[in-house]
Amino acid sequence: MSVQVATERAGSLPWGLVTSDPGLVARARTGLAEVEELLLRCAHSDHALIRESAVHLVEAGGKRFRPLLTVVAAEFGEPSVPQVAVAGCVVELTHLATLYHDDVMDEATMRRGVPTANARWDNTIAILTGDYLFAKASMLLADLGPEAVRLQAATFERLVTGQINECIEPGPDESAIDHYLKVLEDKTGSLIATSLRFGALLSGASPTVVEQLTRFGETFGVAFQLVDDIIDIAGEAEQSGKLPGTDLREGVPTLPTLYALASTDPESARLRELLSAPIEEDELVLEALDRLRAHAAMDQARVTARRYAEEARTMLEGLPDIPARDALHALCELVYSRTV
Repeated sequence: MSVQVATERAGSLPWGLVTSDPGLVARARTGLAEVEELLLRCAHSDHALIRESAVHLVEAGGKRFRPLLTVVAAEFGEPSVPQVAVAGCVVELTHLATLYHDDVMDEATMRRGVPTANARWDNTIAILTGDYLFAKASMLLADLGPEAVRLQAATFERLVTGQINECIEPGPDESAIDHYLKVLEDKTGSLIATSLRFGALLSGASPTVVEQLTRFGETFGVAFQLVDDIIDIAGEAEQSGKLPGTDLREGVPTLPTLYALASTDPESARLRELLSAPIEEDELVLEALDRLRAHAAMDQARVTARRYAEEARTMLEGLPDIPARDALHALCELVYSRTV
């Protein structure tokens, strides 16, 4: 039941996963198609501007990674229950809503190859569109029962907490790197964990499996974001959907920049100077990228990302031996492989 990176072979799933089990492929594709249809319905509004702004990022694409995790996690129970696709739509709506808000906070101008909502319209429209998508997610949750509503509320609390903590300095006894990793646990790990938990819970998987997949998602989510941090510096625009160095321009801390700022060697003085504030001039962004790509901070960040991916992999031990477990195993390697 091998799963490997092979985007051009038959049986591929989003993210380039290929499994030798045709049943898993068929069910995952069906589930994601249902999620996509429901997403478009939820983004619809009789109000022209709301409709246009709400479908803006939905139609821009994205690999629907979180819904994919939901439908894969459902393999540990009864994957065909209709609530699974609804939950997949909920986590994607939540993710999209946070992107609208993040782009306002970061003053971003491009997302998934298109202008951000705040750039196309203004900050007010972008924020309210995010709120609209959150509302649509809440409406879907009402049909999934009180436990699902509580889970979403707890996840939303963590998303907001992570976003707030990203805006403040570490505590007196906390390193900048530890503070940042905790931010990622809340901002990214929580929703990825919830994506898996929804799939397992609603499909009727055992409580032990539900908890194990949730823990896996928490840790894997951090690895997932750390890889994006590395790609923002080392990758190409098509890998991340945004220009390399976007985080540098916006002054957003990432693990490679934090490792570089923590360095004390004299040769890094110029890089630390560049990273001490948002970088607005294109030539300075390019200089910072060149210096970062050659700096030991990049290898440090890769080691940390690998550590989280490997830790997540060990959390899959003891799960039922089915193709979905193999897929999650391979995903840990695949996410890291994007950095090398």
